Amino acid sequence: MDFKADKPIFRQIVDLCHSRILAGNWPPGARIPSVRELAVEFAVNSRTVLSAFEEMQREGIIAPRRGMGYYLADDAPAIVMAIKRSDFFDTTLRQLSRSMRELGITPAEVADFLASLDK
Repeated sequence: MDFKADKPIFRQIVDLCHSRILAGNWPPGARIPSVRELAVEFAVNSRTVLSAFEEMQREGIIAPRRGMGYYLADDAPAIVMAIKRSDFFDTTLRQLSRSMRELGITPAEVADFLASLDK
């Protein structure tokens, strides 16, 4: 797995897990791969994956079951969607707005462009 240098590896693992949840690869209520399994898959230290799991626990996406591993919450897709939407508005659109101001691009130009993509 190729990780980017501009973001902590554990955060990139969380993002990848989010993608798997939204894609339906990990259905609600299902057991997810173990810390060791993902550490091998991503070729990272188990502690790095554990940090990602701790973050997803804080988000309410996964929960441990004693002796059985980690399981997705029944509402995991909705939680992930809310997190991704919040990040889109708080980060992506703010960066886009800043770039638009720097380049003198108006919201109307962006709207026209987005409308042309739908055709």
